[in-house]
Amino acid sequence: MTAEAFEVLVVEELDSLPDDMVDGLDNVVFVVEDEPEDGSDLFGLYEGFALTERGQYGLGELPDRIIIYRHAHLAACADEEELRDEVHTTLVHEIAHFYGIDDEQLHELGWA
Repeated sequence: MTAEAFEVLVVEELDSLPDDMVDGLDNVVFVVEDEPEDGSDLFGLYEGFALTERGQYGLGELPDRIIIYRHAHLAACADEEELRDEVHTTLVHEIAHFYGIDDEQLHELGWA
């Protein structure tokens, strides 16, 4: 799948998320990259400060980033339906980090 087609898929999955999940996202950008700089096999990454860890936050702050990695998703998925499911799960997982939910809690909730 081309980078452009994958980005469209990510946007479609982001648009399909419940409003109450995405309406609270403030100063967050979503980015699609081929792979992490360190060569790891991550599906996604949240870079920023969770709402639960923020003090003063506002104007002039660089946005938090949620990165979705294309190559890891493509390598793990056999077809587009599986790819959509995995991208959906990754988006929920990384957005949860924005809200202060850690990996242990996500595993317990089935979103790891």
